[in-house]
Amino acid sequence: MSAFAPVEPTEGRLADTIAEQIEQQIVAGQLKAGDALPAERELARIMQVSRASLREALLRLVSRELLTVRRNAGYTVAAVTAPSLTDPLLRLMQTQPKAVADVLELRQGVETLAARFAAERATEADQGAIAEAIEQMEQAQQAGDAEAAATWDARLHLAVAEASHNVAVVTVMRGLFTVMREHVRRTRAAMLVNASGDQALRDQHRALVAAIRQQNPAAAEQAAEVHLRYVRQGVIAE
Repeated sequence: MSAFAPVEPTEGRLADTIAEQIEQQIVAGQLKAGDALPAERELARIMQVSRASLREALLRLVSRELLTVRRNAGYTVAAVTAPSLTDPLLRLMQTQPKAVADVLELRQGVETLAARFAAERATEADQGAIAEAIEQMEQAQQAGDAEAAATWDARLHLAVAEASHNVAVVTVMRGLFTVMREHVRRTRAAMLVNASGDQALRDQHRALVAAIRQQNPAAAEQAAEVHLRYVRQGVIAE
């Protein structure tokens, strides 16, 4: 988690300034969904503000659905799940083959852009998250755990999106995570019917991760394009 900074005095309300600092860290991806904020007393000390002003700011962010709060558990960065969008898509994917292809078209547009930005902007922490995701995905695949492999596959693509530090890309990908995980599960099942499909997906993911690590935007965008085109061809042929 990123370090919070003391709040500089402004002409406006102190609670607004506190809320803005926390919101900026969420938007920048420095605070991610599920991250717990420090305890209220500690956060007030770090930001050098009163607990009353801090509490007002935190509750304002809760009302805007950027944070969640639970008794005895403190404040946590909210996960953007958008069930009103994802639930209908999940139902369509279960009954309409075209919906699976349509989700892939959406992924292709968003993720190629995310890959380019990630290669330009990824921090060491981002690189670590991407490396962990691909390692866990490959281990799960080798162990024959298709469900875990699909989850880590989706997390890899989400980690790339978060490394883009583009709030629109991150919000879309976080909001569609449940749909993407189901989509990945289905497409992996179609791709992994033989050893060549397994190797192709492994090579494509490794090429994407390598391009981001090497800070090569063009190669990262190309790797994402090649991977998603391959998956799309498999879905169409299914």
